[in-house]
Amino acid sequence: MIIDLFAGPGGWDIGATRLGFEVTGIERDHSACETRRAVGLATVEGDVRHYGPADFPEASDLIGSPPCQPYSVGGKGRGRAALDTVLALAAHLASRQNITQALAGFDDDRTGLVLEPLRWALEAIDAGRPYKTVLLEQVSTVLPVWEAFARILRAEGYSVATGRLSAEEYGVPQTRVRAFLAASLSGKARLPEPTHHRYRKDAVQGQEALWLRPWISMADAIGWGMTARPALTIAVGTAAGGPDPSCVGGSGARATLYGERDAGRWIDCTRIVDADDLPAYRGGRRDTIRLSVQDAAILQTFPADHPWQGSRTKQLEQIGNAVPPLLAMHVVAAATGLDLPAHMRQEAAA
Repeated sequence: MIIDLFAGPGGWDIGATRLGFEVTGIERDHSACETRRAVGLATVEGDVRHYGPADFPEASDLIGSPPCQPYSVGGKGRGRAALDTVLALAAHLASRQNITQALAGFDDDRTGLVLEPLRWALEAIDAGRPYKTVLLEQVSTVLPVWEAFARILRAEGYSVATGRLSAEEYGVPQTRVRAFLAASLSGKARLPEPTHHRYRKDAVQGQEALWLRPWISMADAIGWGMTARPALTIAVGTAAGGPDPSCVGGSGARATLYGERDAGRWIDCTRIVDADDLPAYRGGRRDTIRLSVQDAAILQTFPADHPWQGSRTKQLEQIGNAVPPLLAMHVVAAATGLDLPAHMRQEAAA
């Protein structure tokens, strides 16, 4: 069984269960837990900090995607500002020191949550039941933390691979870049090889690596929007500000969308009935380009009928925070030495 920390609505878990794994997720957001239950995912509603490996002795593998807000370039940057402290605390954990008091010193208590997967991994090692694989994901700025974790886990006997993966290179119709860590106790750890071309502005598909498939455009995925490239990262609004959660990206990303539309590389939405959601000029100004919940979910490669729970804002927040299930499936398969089944390879290429 895999234990998934900060499990959200189940991006990692859907990818893993498609490969035949049993997954239990820990998540404290009630709406995300309701979504998980509605889709049939095993769920513990609670704070990861209140649990440990001893509470899940049957778990053989570990997944973790800590909250990204403190480290995101779209946030206030408290996690990025505290990066040196986080790295020092990782070293303290490696030497089995108690860091509880130090964690209380962060302005944003989510900053220290990035250390929770390391705590779990080390506690499992000390209990004599080390996880066979450890898979972690976060925004790109967290890669130095994953690299520090890699050094610590190698000293504990793991093979570890770290790096940034761009979602469109795995069939996901958006240009989302995230930092990953894959650790294995058996065999050489690896991250998945790309299956699709990486998006590059003005590049002609098929002129790079002939064995890679074309990237999936936003229009290919949902039938409206950009016909020449993937969507930008699905953004998440927060109580502290940030972009509207129903938008694609922030102001710069919206400018890119408007540019695509103005250049004629745009298919109008035919599914959203509310005129306020349609991308258009109104009264001489540019209105915000908005997505329906279903559209945002499809761009994240969730099933179109995924049973999202909570308010519209909470549903979009869950989607924006999640690991795309298709990308998760590639990462889990690579880390565990599995080949994607034929029908899943065809799905990934669609």
